[in-house]
Amino acid sequence: MESNCDLFSPQQTDVYNQFQQLSTKIKSMLACMDQEDIDILKNLKLLSKICSDTGKLVSAYHLSRLLHPYTTQCNEIFKAIKLLSDQRKGALIIIEREDNINDLITVGTPLSAEISSTLLVSIFHTGSPLHDGAVLIQKDTIVSAANVLPLTRKLYKTKLGTRHRAAIGLSENTDALTFIVSEETGAKSFTFNGSLYGFEIPDE
Repeated sequence: MESNCDLFSPQQTDVYNQFQQLSTKIKSMLACMDQEDIDILKNLKLLSKICSDTGKLVSAYHLSRLLHPYTTQCNEIFKAIKLLSDQRKGALIIIEREDNINDLITVGTPLSAEISSTLLVSIFHTGSPLHDGAVLIQKDTIVSAANVLPLTRKLYKTKLGTRHRAAIGLSENTDALTFIVSEETGAKSFTFNGSLYGFEIPDE
């Protein structure tokens, strides 16, 4: 099956240009440091935003590289995440990679369905009986929904919801990628190797 993993994925040139913008801003700030009328705090605030944007772009780029070998339906997954985020519908989506995760989760409702953004969004609709828990994707198939994941036992300075703690918990023990959409803010994030990363999905 042909892969459609490029539409929403940042390209290497996008990442390069973002780093160039960051480098240019830093050099500009350094060159103006001895000027009396320079507003250092304003420039620092702008630099902080560029750093944040760069981090999100690099995370999305790295994410697509991690995801691409394990499913050809990246764009349908990204499209669903973007729609869920816009609608502020909480979601938890697992992409299984090399490690088998069946022994680490409490399996929910079997689906064995083809991946589509429409189906993923409908699963996480508040009125759906499957919206609690995680969707499990293996290759190009939605295997099951309403799966329960192990929660991380780590303590964090910022309060994390159950979805985020579940995603981190799974990633501490497997190489799976897990996507989270916050119901409160619509923020998009993913976990890998026990760490949580925010990311953005570029517009088409």
